[in-house]
Amino acid sequence: MPQKLRPSYKFNEEQLDQLKQIVPEAFKDGMLDINSLYDALSDYNEEDSLDMDDNFYGLYWPGKRQAKRAASIPPKGTLVPVKGDGVDQENTKNIYIEGDNLEVLKLLQKSYAGKIKMIYIDPPYNTGNDFVYKDDFSEMTEEYEKETGDRDEQGVKQAAKLNSRADGRFHSKWLTMMYPRLKLAHRLLSEDGVIFISIDDNEVAQLRKICDEIFGEDNFIGQFIWKSRQNKDNRNLTGVSIDHEYVISYIKGGEYRALHGSERKESQYTNPDNDPRGLWTSANMVGILPEKLRPNCHYELINPNTGINYGKPQMGWRYDKKTMNKLIEDNRILWPENIKGRPRKKSFLSDISDILPGYSSIIGVDVYTRNGTKEIEEIFQSRYFDYPKPIALLKDFINQTTNKTYNSIILDFFSGSSTTAHAVMQLNAEDGGNRQFIMVQLDEIVTEKNNKEAYDFLLKEKKPLNICEIGKERIRRAGRKIKEGAGLNASNLDTGFKVFRSASSNYKKWQNYKGTDIKEAEDLFLKYENPLIESWKEEDLLTEIMLTEGFPLDSAVAVIKDFKKNKITKISSDFCEHSLFICLDNTIKSETINTLILSAHDIFICLDNAVTDQDKVRLDDKGLIKTI
Repeated sequence: MPQKLRPSYKFNEEQLDQLKQIVPEAFKDGMLDINSLYDALSDYNEEDSLDMDDNFYGLYWPGKRQAKRAASIPPKGTLVPVKGDGVDQENTKNIYIEGDNLEVLKLLQKSYAGKIKMIYIDPPYNTGNDFVYKDDFSEMTEEYEKETGDRDEQGVKQAAKLNSRADGRFHSKWLTMMYPRLKLAHRLLSEDGVIFISIDDNEVAQLRKICDEIFGEDNFIGQFIWKSRQNKDNRNLTGVSIDHEYVISYIKGGEYRALHGSERKESQYTNPDNDPRGLWTSANMVGILPEKLRPNCHYELINPNTGINYGKPQMGWRYDKKTMNKLIEDNRILWPENIKGRPRKKSFLSDISDILPGYSSIIGVDVYTRNGTKEIEEIFQSRYFDYPKPIALLKDFINQTTNKTYNSIILDFFSGSSTTAHAVMQLNAEDGGNRQFIMVQLDEIVTEKNNKEAYDFLLKEKKPLNICEIGKERIRRAGRKIKEGAGLNASNLDTGFKVFRSASSNYKKWQNYKGTDIKEAEDLFLKYENPLIESWKEEDLLTEIMLTEGFPLDSAVAVIKDFKKNKITKISSDFCEHSLFICLDNTIKSETINTLILSAHDIFICLDNAVTDQDKVRLDDKGLIKTI
C-alpha cells in the first residue's frame, strides 16, 4: 500500500541509519537508547567520576546546551513562492528567501545538504545593541530564558533590554544566536565547501572557538584581516583607531585545497639569454634554517668555471650539495661577477606547478567600507544600510572558492543589502560563470525612526515596510546594469531570482490529547483525518512537498499535458535521479491511473482521500506511491 507523506523529517536520519549499522544493540524499538550506546562504546568513554568541565577543552556559556539542541528541532513551517516579486522566475536558478534564517536553514536541509560550495555571512556584530534574532526554542524556551537572564528564577518574563556589556551574559546571547545557525550551515556545505564569516574584535575569539567545535580545528583556513577603514577614527577613548575587521574561514573537508591562490604575475618571466627552456626569472637560493638545524645546507658555494668562492650565508643555502651540483650541471645558476653578490637560480615558468601562490591573509587592499556605501548610493541615490560590504571583497572570496565551469551555489543567510548576490552576478558577467546564489534575510520592519531614508523609499514605491524589499530591489537594479554591460556573456547570464517566504505549514499542527473522554479523543482524530489546513493553496503545498522530498527550490515544475482528466505536475532536478509526479485533485480518475507510467525511482503523490483502496492497489503496482 502507498506510504504516508510526512510533512517533516529528521536532520540526522542518515547518521542514525549509519549508527544503526555499526551499533545495532543501541536501538530499541527503532529508537536510540543512549545508555546502550554508552555501554557499547565504554572503552572510549572518560571515567564516570571525572568532571567533563575539568577534563575537556572548549568554550562554555549559559544557554549552550539549548543552542545545540535548537539546531535539531524540526522546522515549524515551510516556504511559499511569492509570484511576481522576482525576475525571470521561470528560468532563473537564483533564490531569495524572506524569513528567520534559523527556520530557513532547517527548511533547506533535506534539499541542499552537502550541495553548497561557499557560504559568506556578515552577521550582526555584538556591539551592545539588541538582537533582532530572538529565537524561540519551543519546549525549552523557559529553561533557555532563565539561563540567558530573560526570565527570573521564579519564571517571570523580564522586560526586553539591550545586550549591554554590563550584562554578565553579553557574549552568551550572541553565541547562543550564532551556534545553531553555524551548525546547520555546516551540514549544507559540500565536502570541499568553504565558509567565510565577517566579524570584529568583540567576538572574534569566541567565534573561532565555536567554529573550531562545529567545523573542526583542523579545517580552519585562516583569519583574514581587512583594512576596512581608510581614514582614522578618533572617537575611541582608548586612543586607538580601529581600522580593520576580520573574516574567519573554514573548509568542510580538510583534505581539499581550500582556496585557489593568488594570481601568478607571468610578466616577471623573461628570456634575455634566449634559453631554449623558455621564460624564466631569477629566484633566491638563500636558506631559512640555521646550521644546527640543517647542517647539510651550510657549505661554501664555488663557481666551477671562474673559481670565485661566494662563501656560506648565515642561514646556509636552500639546497644540499647534491641538489646544488645538479643545478650547476643543468646551467640553472646565475653567477654574479662581484664576489660579494649572491648566486641565484633560474626558475623556469614551465617548471612551475599548476598550484598558484598562496592567498594573502591581508585582504581587500584599497577596498574599504566606504566603497560598499558608494555602491549602494550609486544604485539608489541614497544610503539605506550601515557599513555594507564592498562587491570587490565578496567577488574575491567567490573567485577563490568556485570555478566558472561549475554551477556552484553560494549562500548568504544574513544577506542584508544583497552584496553577495550582486558579487555573484558581476563575477559571472566577467568570466562567463554559472554560479548561483541563495539569499536569506529576516524581514525586519523598517520604521521612520530606525531608517527614515529606507522608510520613505518603500512608501514611495508602495512596497511592504521591511528590509528585504531593499535587498531585492538592489538585485533587480544591479542585474539590469550588469546585463547591459555584459557584452558577449549577456545571453547566458542569469540575473533573475525567485522569491520565497517563510510561512506556516500547510499541514495541521498535531496537539496531544491529555483528557480521558473517549468521545473527545475520537473527535480529535476525526479532526486530523484530513491532515491539511482548510486554507491550503496548491502552489504552496507543491513547494512544501518539494522541500520535504529533498528537491531544491530551483527545480523544474511543469504540468504534464498528456493527462486530460487530472492535473499532474512533474517536479525534476539535476540533483535528483528521480522525479515527483503530484496530483492534488480531490479525485484521481481511472483514466489517469491507466495512463500513469513511473520509472523505478519516480514517486507519485496524491491526496489520500482522492483514491479508493482499490485504486491504491492499482497505483501501488505502478511504483512508489505516497499519499497525503
